[in-house]
Amino acid sequence: MATVTKFEDLEVWRKSREFSKQVFELTQANGFEKDFVLKNQINSSSGSISDNIAEGFEREGKKEFINFLSIAKGSAGESRSQLYRAFDRKYISEETLQEMLNMCLEISKSISGFIKYLKDSEYKGNKFK
Repeated sequence: MATVTKFEDLEVWRKSREFSKQVFELTQANGFEKDFVLKNQINSSSGSISDNIAEGFEREGKKEFINFLSIAKGSAGESRSQLYRAFDRKYISEETLQEMLNMCLEISKSISGFIKYLKDSEYKGNKFK
């Protein structure tokens, strides 16, 4: 893996940012915009994915990064659950649900792969140089 110097270069961060953007767009219509609790929860959890990837990266330690990636993965699961709730309340179609679930699952799998890579790596992080 090439050396990454900023979190914005991480593919998984870029994908999670795009996912959060699409979630936000979904919450702006079809009655979703009036369900303030669910709207706020899903926007928060979807944004938390990229936020935790960024925060973990910036801490410059492998163990902390793995911890924050784990939190990001949990936020992906939370977002998926909330997508089902949005579907059950008829805010999104089944097709949209599947598209968003697939995007979120891809992010979750990428995070899992990244965690495995870091656990297997000898690199400890910049703060331990």
